[in-house]
Amino acid sequence: MATLAASRQSRARFFSSQMLARRANSILVFLTLLFLAVVVIGIPVGWVFLTALKDAKQIFAWPPNIFPDPIRWDNYTGVIESLPFLRFAANTLFIAVMNIIGRVLSCSLVAFTFARLRFPGRDFLFMLLLSTMMIPHQVTLIPTFALFQKLGWVGTYLPLIVPSFFGDAFFIFLMRQYIMTLPRDLDEAARIDGATTWDIFARIIMPLCIPPMVLITVLTFLWKWNDFLNPLIYISNYDDYTIQLGLNMLKGRFNIQWGMIMAGSLLAMSPCVIIYFLTQKYLIGGLANVGIKG
Repeated sequence: MATLAASRQSRARFFSSQMLARRANSILVFLTLLFLAVVVIGIPVGWVFLTALKDAKQIFAWPPNIFPDPIRWDNYTGVIESLPFLRFAANTLFIAVMNIIGRVLSCSLVAFTFARLRFPGRDFLFMLLLSTMMIPHQVTLIPTFALFQKLGWVGTYLPLIVPSFFGDAFFIFLMRQYIMTLPRDLDEAARIDGATTWDIFARIIMPLCIPPMVLITVLTFLWKWNDFLNPLIYISNYDDYTIQLGLNMLKGRFNIQWGMIMAGSLLAMSPCVIIYFLTQKYLIGGLANVGIKG
């Protein structure tokens, strides 16, 4: 009996030491990730926030003043007064929403075709589609600009909106992988009930694809909201400027208003942060569910 009790005590101590080691490992990983998050995200955002509350004298003071004294809120009002900020934000929102509509419709339709329908050369076409992700955007910049110029679209929103209705290889890949995780029994049961291919797509598959569609929506919004290069190339009318082009106007040739730029950057960043926190559950779920079945 004494030997059996000693064995149980040694086993309990072993499991207890293993549990403590696991907890210590978890705490170490958490502290490492927290440190990286503070260095990569916290310090830059904090510096932008504090700089937006300083005047030019405080920004360039040496030794640097970390905390503003006095706090200057006029950088925020200066951005609103010197730029049609809300108009630029509305222009950017219009472009982002149209791109979201275009990508959700086109990518889901193409992804359903590759995931569910059988036709000659399907795998080859899908690999060809994936290979387009390897082409840098800068390579196609001049040919696409020449094409849109021939069409008379330069100076309008069309070059920033129409391409989204022709799909995106990355999002098509995500949608296809997610659709392939859905059981084919749903399709077969629907066909027995007389459903057409379009009915299966619109009434069965699409309602089950909420997580990847939310993922496409959020990523498209973030990319288009923060896009600077394409609006710079295609938009020439001041009233049509996006928010990123508007912020760039605060940087003059001989004078850069750093305080207003930082305040405008925080205002421009706030919708992205709000959308991320509202949809992070779907983002994490969408990313976790995509790619389970190849």
